Amino acid sequence: MAALTFIHQNLLHSTPKLTTSKPNLKPKRTKTKLSIQTIRESPQASFTDQFVLQLADSLEDSLPSSSSSSLPLQKLRDNSSETLLSTQWPSRKDESFRFTDTSFIKNSDINPISHPPNSLDLLEVSRDTQFEIFNFVDGFLVDSSFSSSNLPDGVYVGSLSKLSSEGILKRVCELLGDFEWGDLFWSVNGLGAPDLMVVYVPEGCRVENPIYLKYIAVEGADKGSKKMPLSNPRVFVLVEKGGEVGIVEEFVGKVGSECYWTNSVLEVVVGEGGKVSHSYLQKQSLSAAHIKWTSVRQEKTSTYELVEVSTGGKLSRHNVHVQQLGSDTVTELTTFHLSVGDQTQDLHSRIVLDHPRGYSQQVHKCIVAHSSGQAVFDGNVKVNRYAQQTDAGQLTRSLLLEPRATVNVKPNLQIIADDVKCSHGAAISDLEDSQLFYFQARGIDLEIAREALVFSFGAEVIDKLPYSFVQKQVKDHVKALLKSRRKGSS
Repeated sequence: MAALTFIHQNLLHSTPKLTTSKPNLKPKRTKTKLSIQTIRESPQASFTDQFVLQLADSLEDSLPSSSSSSLPLQKLRDNSSETLLSTQWPSRKDESFRFTDTSFIKNSDINPISHPPNSLDLLEVSRDTQFEIFNFVDGFLVDSSFSSSNLPDGVYVGSLSKLSSEGILKRVCELLGDFEWGDLFWSVNGLGAPDLMVVYVPEGCRVENPIYLKYIAVEGADKGSKKMPLSNPRVFVLVEKGGEVGIVEEFVGKVGSECYWTNSVLEVVVGEGGKVSHSYLQKQSLSAAHIKWTSVRQEKTSTYELVEVSTGGKLSRHNVHVQQLGSDTVTELTTFHLSVGDQTQDLHSRIVLDHPRGYSQQVHKCIVAHSSGQAVFDGNVKVNRYAQQTDAGQLTRSLLLEPRATVNVKPNLQIIADDVKCSHGAAISDLEDSQLFYFQARGIDLEIAREALVFSFGAEVIDKLPYSFVQKQVKDHVKALLKSRRKGSS
């Protein structure tokens, strides 16, 4: 198996850093609508991407009229509009989108969804777990789908607009949207999110059952259509000192809805000694666009664990940014992407370590099982000067099952500290003859052998999901996709 492994011990060698320049524009803060009108009428309007400007207008028109009463949400929209309107739509000329073609979205007729469906009978499909589910339908949090009575005292899960605690509201306002590395899609969500879901865990509180968030895309066009409904769900998770919670995110589409765009953002703030276990399952239509941002800030001695399985979307991109803001902090990212059709599965991650004795481990695995399929991995781990005695590891492994299947990997390790233990590596191959021969020598059919090896490649990640019912659900889903792929190629 071809493999490349790199070990870094100091700054003498580091891989190139991916950066996107961001205009330092700080216009006077105004209401969102006024911001857009001001830029449209400005002499410098010719420098604004007209497509982005039109998208911003349609996002504003889709917002509920009552949503502007929330100060944190209005502040988020103002900041997002300022950034959005000074940002071009990404192209292959942008380094961070060099291998990811977003023209599929731009060439569609994008229609931001202004309200959830009138009938909520579809929510029956989301009551299939042992835990209570919090449903988003086309980006809107459906209040009737859950009850917070079973949550520990002091825990709040629900809409920002219904948050009555001044203390929690103040904390959310202080931290919401405080992130400098977001791109155009981050800003699209900030401007277009109809509401904000807040998950608040007070100091020292441990939430036994996970907060299960299910995102259901209902409004969608037929396959091959130019129409593309857009939803912008947004969630903010704040775990105070010593708190602990599990978050499960599952993205699905209603049967019959094929073409749509889900543009989601999750912000997580983990206080000192806190822990967040995050499971992320993406199973949307193979004709949909799915773009997600996950931004995590960790105080000292805190832990953040991500396990991701992504199989859906014609274009699926997950941007993960984790910043360690204190010493003795633990970050673990374990991800698996599967492309069984004409799909692009993209993971862009960034972990920034600024303090001593930080720990981060990242394992990314992907399977491309279609001749037109593509996988992209761009992982950046930055160990800054004061992050001494850091232990950081990064490994990406890709399995290509068709002759023209494509994968682009770029593991990045930037080290400024001089007392560290850091490594990264990449391996790309098809199944090896020796592996198949081992099975055949024991009387196992070649196709069964390939099936077992391919599934076990991804099962290593799936087995890390912290809940058994989620594991079973995902394994059944992956097996079904691989089986349909074999039937399609036969």
